[in-house]
Amino acid sequence: MAAPRFFSPQHLPRPLVNGTNVEVGEDIARHLQVLRMNAGDHIALFDGQGGEFPAEIIELGKRRATVSLLSFDDIERESTLSITLVQALATSDKMDLIVQKAVELGVAMVQPVASERATLKLSGDRAEKRATHWQSIARSACEQCGRNRVPVVAEPMALEEWLALPKDGVRLMLHPDASKSLIEAVGEQTRVSLLIGPEGGFSERELALAMKHGVDAVRFGPRVLRTETAGLAAVAALNAIAGDLR
Repeated sequence: MAAPRFFSPQHLPRPLVNGTNVEVGEDIARHLQVLRMNAGDHIALFDGQGGEFPAEIIELGKRRATVSLLSFDDIERESTLSITLVQALATSDKMDLIVQKAVELGVAMVQPVASERATLKLSGDRAEKRATHWQSIARSACEQCGRNRVPVVAEPMALEEWLALPKDGVRLMLHPDASKSLIEAVGEQTRVSLLIGPEGGFSERELALAMKHGVDAVRFGPRVLRTETAGLAAVAALNAIAGDLR
């Protein structure tokens, strides 16, 4: 059975000196207690900078734990295709699901955007708090799926703001009437931004604005998918074609 994995908010030492002990925070200590782990048990730590550290629990208390870093494994589990999921805001439970599964499927970044028909409206402190919450979900997803680099979940911005940003690779959005398929549009590209509409879809104005800013409409199968399905299915398909899911 694989050792439980935990994200360390503090940077871990590179190069590693044998016998290095580190104190982990209350969150990890609490999880170790829930898992009924004890001194001598093994875990793995990662700090988001790549690679992971097999470790042994030295001491475990209610609010703190000390572990010994046994080695450094520079293993990477990132996709060769860098996908930014630009997701129109959906209801909170749907956004939680989208962030979690997108990270498991290998996206490089999640950028929430506000659109005219979005059911979730966020601004100010509320938007900042939701972004912090989604970033926590991303870290937990990395702990579960084995990723050692935590994707950024950015604060929500208006669709118009995102469209005005400099292009980085190809920008695509799913549309049932598009002539070109998703796979054809990506081709040999290694950086893809995938724009996904809200529950009610983008308005005609938004569609026209997106295409004016260089977003290509692409077809993705014969069925119309829900917002919480479309992006995840497209990410899985692209990474399968790229060889990430072999």
